[in-house]
Amino acid sequence: MNIARIPLPLCAAVGALIAAGNPAAAAEPNTPGGLDKIQHILVIYLENHSFDNMFGLFPGAAGLPGKAALLPQVDRDGKVYVTLPPISDARFPKHLPNAPFPIDDYVPLDQKTPDLVHRFYQNQLQIDGGRNDKFAAYSDAGGLVMGYYDTRRTKLWRYARKYTLADNFFQGAFGGSFLNHFWLVCACTPKYEGAPESMKAVLDDAGKLVKDGAVTPDGFAVNTIQSSFQPHAASITDKSRLLPPVTLPNIGDSLTAKNVSWAWYSGGWNDALAGRPNPTFEFHHQPFAYFANYGEGTDGRKEHLKDETDLYAAIARGSLPAVAFFKPLGIEDQHPGYANVTNADNRAADIIGKIEKSPLWRSTVIIVTYDENGGFWDHAAPPKIDRWGPGTRVPAIVISPFARKAFVDHTAYDTTSILKTIELRFGLPPLGERDAKAKPLTNALKLE
Repeated sequence: MNIARIPLPLCAAVGALIAAGNPAAAAEPNTPGGLDKIQHILVIYLENHSFDNMFGLFPGAAGLPGKAALLPQVDRDGKVYVTLPPISDARFPKHLPNAPFPIDDYVPLDQKTPDLVHRFYQNQLQIDGGRNDKFAAYSDAGGLVMGYYDTRRTKLWRYARKYTLADNFFQGAFGGSFLNHFWLVCACTPKYEGAPESMKAVLDDAGKLVKDGAVTPDGFAVNTIQSSFQPHAASITDKSRLLPPVTLPNIGDSLTAKNVSWAWYSGGWNDALAGRPNPTFEFHHQPFAYFANYGEGTDGRKEHLKDETDLYAAIARGSLPAVAFFKPLGIEDQHPGYANVTNADNRAADIIGKIEKSPLWRSTVIIVTYDENGGFWDHAAPPKIDRWGPGTRVPAIVISPFARKAFVDHTAYDTTSILKTIELRFGLPPLGERDAKAKPLTNALKLE
């Protein structure tokens, strides 16, 4: 453990947690006991929707604000739009009011919408100090940023009604999928020493974005870069545009050190390894594949990076690892542009349903959440914690026999709260300052 990464006031608490070695005993004062009842934690990681976009109509949740509380969208100079900027899709009207609107009035849940910009600097500009009033101004999708879905007929909505929906859960980092997958597994931003200047963003003296890039001026990778390890897209022939092996601590390393079983399951993984990736397989959605401990040819990769078919087999055998992550294939992950809402809803519900019917159910906690907002607006101001985030609010559902029933959890969480929950359960040290301070998802659980 790198104590230098942990604030001094927390060091004593971390030391006590390690010494105890008992997840229940190591829990914070307000954390319920009984964490040892949880034998399996499964994270289903979907794509690119904000809370208001998917659950803005959910009863009892802090959803879409009324007209009086709504801040209208403004242009880059702060001038209020008369109507939302046009959407480059003929299915939408040209002059939508400057307010949230139902996407499914024009595009059903089983059809795709255009993609929207969702990048590190743009997300911060859209949030605009917490006003969330420049989503349209800093998007390539016009007024689509203000769209929301009526998801009351979806399967995930029904699970949210039956169990716990967290309505104050924020993506761990600003921007897109690449960075937020890192924050899910290591609460960290990888550095690319010696990155080509062409890949670096340029900021002026006031910190204003002049030229966008995948790497910050001081060398941190924040937007999509594929791994130097296979699999990566065959079209990338310039190896300098691939991220060198990452050696930062991650949750997989921590679990392995404690002899706790774990796996990252991904739709299309085997085909990607065989050099025939599905057209919607996303290489940058595989965070462990960036780390040296899980690079090609390592025992770590062989043991822990698995295909979706292995997840189904593990459920059927009742041998799910203690900690499991599932990343659907692109066409089933809800990412705008190449996926619809329905396919991912069906895939996630199928996996949850199989666990519900298996002996695993009685000792499992399933967390369904989203990597990031995908460029969609949300009205809630993210907390200001550090340089990296958190970013925009996203949905999170806790499904388990231990989950509070028909409950909306207003606790302030972010993606690192998942890490904190895993760390508490298995007596692991924090990976960094953010997960050390994060609230675990224990308020969503009833374990006494």
